[in-house]
Amino acid sequence: MAQESPKNSAAEIPVTSNGQLEDSHEHSFNRDLKRSLPAGLGLSETKITSHGFDSTKEGVVEAGPFPGSSASPKSSVISPSSAAASRLAGQGCDLIIPTGGRAQQKSGPVVLADEVKNPAMEKLELVRKWSLNTYKCTRQIISEKLGRGSRTVDLELEAQIDILRDNKKKYENILRLAQTLSTQLFQMVHTQRQLGDAFADLSLKSLELHEEFGYNADTQKLLAKNGETLLGAINFFIASVNTLVNKTIEDTLLTVKQYESARIEYDAYRTDLEELNLGPRDASTLPKIEQSQQMFQVHKEKYDKMRNDVSIKLKFLEENKVKVLHNQLVLFHNAIAAYFAGNQKQLEQTLKQFHIKLKTPGADAPSWLEEQ
Repeated sequence: MAQESPKNSAAEIPVTSNGQLEDSHEHSFNRDLKRSLPAGLGLSETKITSHGFDSTKEGVVEAGPFPGSSASPKSSVISPSSAAASRLAGQGCDLIIPTGGRAQQKSGPVVLADEVKNPAMEKLELVRKWSLNTYKCTRQIISEKLGRGSRTVDLELEAQIDILRDNKKKYENILRLAQTLSTQLFQMVHTQRQLGDAFADLSLKSLELHEEFGYNADTQKLLAKNGETLLGAINFFIASVNTLVNKTIEDTLLTVKQYESARIEYDAYRTDLEELNLGPRDASTLPKIEQSQQMFQVHKEKYDKMRNDVSIKLKFLEENKVKVLHNQLVLFHNAIAAYFAGNQKQLEQTLKQFHIKLKTPGADAPSWLEEQ
C-alpha cells in the first residue's frame, strides 16, 4: 500500500509472546500512558492486555499491579479507545473512573432486584389452570355417563335433594293453578260489579220492577265485595308460596348446584391421583403425585364444606316450609269455605287473623285536588 493507515499509539507497543513489555520501549510507553490515563492512577497500578492491536478490536487498560510493583489492585476499568467508550455508553453501561483515589459512578439505568409481575402472564396462568380444571371435570362427567368412572355418593343427602326437587315441581304446579283461579275470580268479580251497577240503574228507571232489580243489584254487589275479599286472601297465598318456591327453595337448589360441582371436581382429582398412584414411582412422577395429592386435599375440603352447607340449608328449609305452608293452607281453606258459605263475617275475620289488608279500588289514584 502507498500509505499506511494511522494507528493508535497503544498499537505501536511491541509485546513479547509471554505478554511482557520490551525494555527498549519502556520509557516511551510510560510517557504515552501517562497522557492517556486520568489523574490519580499511577503506572505501577496498570497492566496491558493484548488483544491483537493490528485488528479492529480496541485495547483495554485494566487496573492492577504492574509486574514488579507491590501496589494493591484497584477495581477501576477504563477504555482508552473513544469508539469503545461511545459503544459502551450507547448500551447503557456504567463506567467507574477513579478520581482522586475515590470511585465515582455515573448515572445509568436502574435495575430492580425483584422482577415486576406481568399482568398478561398472570391472566395466562389463570386461563391455563381453568382449562386444566375444566378438562378434568368434563372427563369425569363423560366417564360417569358412560359408566366407566366412579362417583362419590351420599345416599341420605342425595335422597333429600331428590325430594326437594320433586316438591318444587309440585309447588310450582299449585302456584300456577292458584294464579289461574285468581285471574278467573278477578274477572268474575269485575263482571258481578258491572252486573250490579246495571241492575241498580234499571231499578231506578223501571218503576214496576224497582224492587226486583234492586234485590239483584244488592246481591251482585255483595258477591263482588266478598269476591274481592277472597281475591285478597288468594293473592296473599300466591305471594307467600311464590316466595317459598322461587326464592327460598331456589336459593337452596343453588347451593346444591355448587355442591354437585364441588363433588365433580373432587372425584376428578381423586381419579387423577389414583391413576398416578397406580403408575411407576420415580424422580419424574413423584413431584406430580405430590402436587396431585395437594390438589386432591384442597378439593376434598371444599367438597366437605359444601356438603355440610347443603345439609344445614335443607334442615332450615324444611322447618321454614312447614311453618309457611301450614299458615297459608289454613288461610286458603278458611277463606274459600267462608266465601261459598256466604259467611261474610267469617271471611273478614279470616283476613284479620292473617293481617291481610285489602286495597280499595282507586285508593292509589290521587284525587283531583291533589292533582291541582
